[in-house]
Amino acid sequence: MPSILILYYSRNGSVAQLARHVARGVEEVPGCEARLRSVPPVAPVTETARPPVPEDGAPYATHADLADCAGLILGSPTRFGNMAAPLKHFLDSTGAEWASGTLVGKPAGVFTSTASMHGGQETTLLSMMLPLLHHGALLVGIPYTEAALNTTSGGGTPYGASHVAGADGARPLLDAERELARALGRRVAGIAVRLAA
Repeated sequence: MPSILILYYSRNGSVAQLARHVARGVEEVPGCEARLRSVPPVAPVTETARPPVPEDGAPYATHADLADCAGLILGSPTRFGNMAAPLKHFLDSTGAEWASGTLVGKPAGVFTSTASMHGGQETTLLSMMLPLLHHGALLVGIPYTEAALNTTSGGGTPYGASHVAGADGARPLLDAERELARALGRRVAGIAVRLAA
């Protein structure tokens, strides 16, 4: 059964919520399963190591997860219009996978959460696409045939799913944001299944 790796970093929980909705969309595609994985935080003090298993949430990703997946969906909060350092740190460690073509031809998508409506959602999504292009992945967005993309008053872009969490990070996901996250999962999974056939 093809698995879609949903690989994300979430500091305050909004990206993790989106990841679960992306996973639901993946699992709406017959014959596909979602595999949720996170990355540990990074700190300027390199002597401090994180435990190999997080206390809660998705397990930490390994490079084997990249090889085993039929598709990949990356998620990150916005950091000054860019992906967060923990996700970038993990991607920076994938040189061997790049050299061997581990992700070549696999469908891939992206999602994010920001504090404000104009907090860099689209640039963050684009920043996650750049390493995917270098890896040879096939980028998948959300087409305007998804009705929620035309009606959302919060997050949601053709580049990928998104959420506006508010300055305190407490704003719940809107119905449209949840639907667009599921739509992204369905699209990546559906393409992965068709490519596998």
